[in-house]
Amino acid sequence: MTHHTLNQYLIESKTDINYKSIDYLVMGNEAADLDSMASAIAYAYLMAARQSDKTIVPVMPILRADFKLRTEAVYVFSQAGINLNNLVFLDDMNVEEVVKRVTGLVLVDHNKLSGSWDQYGDKVVVILDHHRDENLYPHAGKKVIETVGSTTTLVGEELIRLHPNLIDEPLALLLCGTILLDTVNLDPAAGRVTPKDEEIAGILMKSCPLGQDTYFNKVQEAKFNTAELGTFDLLRKDYKEFKFAETPCGIASVLLSLIQWGEKDAELCLGFESYAQRRHLDLFFSMNAYTNPGFNRDLAVYCKEIQLHDKIIKFLQEKGLELTPVSLGDQKTCLEGKISFYRQGNLGISRKKLSPLLDDYFTS
Repeated sequence: MTHHTLNQYLIESKTDINYKSIDYLVMGNEAADLDSMASAIAYAYLMAARQSDKTIVPVMPILRADFKLRTEAVYVFSQAGINLNNLVFLDDMNVEEVVKRVTGLVLVDHNKLSGSWDQYGDKVVVILDHHRDENLYPHAGKKVIETVGSTTTLVGEELIRLHPNLIDEPLALLLCGTILLDTVNLDPAAGRVTPKDEEIAGILMKSCPLGQDTYFNKVQEAKFNTAELGTFDLLRKDYKEFKFAETPCGIASVLLSLIQWGEKDAELCLGFESYAQRRHLDLFFSMNAYTNPGFNRDLAVYCKEIQLHDKIIKFLQEKGLELTPVSLGDQKTCLEGKISFYRQGNLGISRKKLSPLLDDYFTS
């Protein structure tokens, strides 16, 4: 492949994805957050620039329709001038067929394949990651696993070392936006930044048209901007599913107050209800976290059975969540089941803490 700009490279790499032989498929983890996607694009671009006789394709391991849920990625990609039509998403290819034609898999931002990908472990040839090393794929020829704040720091380091003339404004914007978000603007107090993040971001920022604080604030603002998302998208944007004893339960994490959400949608219960039906849930929570001006938490609780709903609320009060009912004005009532809305006084209870509490409740 001959290389010009990042977009030209992406167009070429996507062409004939369903027919051609592929030397390296570069992919982030299945959560497909900004770090995963930016690292895959930038690292594939670097590899292709250094091995112009090879076909190297970055893949976004989500459906195209789900990209808009990652509002910070939408913003950073637009700043970097990346045309989304030039990216390969899961629905642009027949994964099984394509992987048959792939010689090597390159993993960025993870070092363990998950889900339907885990059957392709024998194809892993390169790993670039910042998570705990699972010590898999000993046959991989190259492994760079360091606990830095962001995988894009490791990609940036390779770019600076191997091909510094590739670093232009779009690439710097792509990498810097990610490093700044992952390290909370290189703030030591957040406990994520390392000297290497600081060093690499410092070098890359020289090619950025925006100042560090300005850019970080804009990326952070985009992450919390849910204005374009309706109830269905808000519920699925950051959603986890659990089974407590035999009870299927979903917990969504939403960056918006219940009051604001209620103003956007007067049919919240119908939204929760249809989502719960779609996922076959008996119990569905939305944990809302937002600043106004200090940090706040709200909780919405939907249950298919009214009796279970009332028992769960009683249990959560006993466990010290300090729930105070919130009135959302004129909301349509549920077709079946019951929903209720609360301000959560105990700010220490996040999804990570709520799920074991619920597990205890249902197993006992």
